[in-house]
Amino acid sequence: MSFPWGSGTATGVGSYPGQDPAEALRTVLGEVPELPHLPELPARGVGADMIGRTAGLLVELPVHVEPSGWRFSDRPGRDTQRSWDFLARDLDVMEELAEGHDGPFKIQVCGPWTLAGTIELRHGDRALKDPGAVRDLTASLAEGVSRHVADVRRRLPHAQILLQIDEPGLPAALAGRVPTASGFSVLAAVEAPVAEQGLREVIEAAGDAYPIVHCCASRVPYGLLRGAGAKAISFDLAVVPRRDEDAIGEVIDAGIGLLAGAVPATDPVPPKTSARGARKAPPSLEATAAPVRELWRRLGFPAEALAAQVVITPACGLAGASPRYVRSALKRSRETARMLYEAAE
Repeated sequence: MSFPWGSGTATGVGSYPGQDPAEALRTVLGEVPELPHLPELPARGVGADMIGRTAGLLVELPVHVEPSGWRFSDRPGRDTQRSWDFLARDLDVMEELAEGHDGPFKIQVCGPWTLAGTIELRHGDRALKDPGAVRDLTASLAEGVSRHVADVRRRLPHAQILLQIDEPGLPAALAGRVPTASGFSVLAAVEAPVAEQGLREVIEAAGDAYPIVHCCASRVPYGLLRGAGAKAISFDLAVVPRRDEDAIGEVIDAGIGLLAGAVPATDPVPPKTSARGARKAPPSLEATAAPVRELWRRLGFPAEALAAQVVITPACGLAGASPRYVRSALKRSRETARMLYEAAE
């Protein structure tokens, strides 16, 4: 098995608090230099959130914001322009600060099924309701992702690009749990082969960018993601039910990488007896590493393979954390990855 990262590697998931892209990227480059990524800063507002950021990549499918959320438009307007401007600024900062980076570098986009379950058609229904609209959205996203990867590769010519596709809404779409725009009903479940094909179209459009699919919801469809072409799967370790462990074992056995969310994504609440302003820190190093080791042991894989196949990450994006905790969480992720590597030597 060959992976684009080295043994004992950690990285972040995507989002960060604050509004300064240079500060966020410096934090990433300083704390997880072996596998840095392009931070997302949703606190900047409309167009910087996960949906708006990726909607700005869509080709010939402009969007705008209504009180109910994102909706397709007839022509690009202020909200689409804000998405373009935020991403352009982030890419300029990336090119400046990560110039010369010659290792793996991760970027993130929202996947087609989460977009389709969120963006509304012009008359108000979610795009997921209309199979034709979903096909158009997927094709537009695939073309936009292809252009985006090419732009990043041009700016970081020595880096190996990893593309993370965020699909937190995919399990709900497969289970028929996505609400209608009114909220009084739910949309029909998406058939697994259809979902797999849509995701595959986006993955294939990214060319030789290493494809990762991230889903921090429970009941991750591991087999579907593998079938769609994902070479690594990112998930929240804390929400994995025991009944899913066999599916994870099949993924590991197939040589698929795992990005295991082992560090809480928000600040721990200090005990009531703590002094006001007490430092908030992630769980201990041993407490962070133990669930990773235990899952690997239960599945029966050799310990020496763990550090090569598994990347340690926070459980999800860190947008809801304090800036101080962000550094602690990334540091703890890196320490945990290193500990697992050294224990297997």
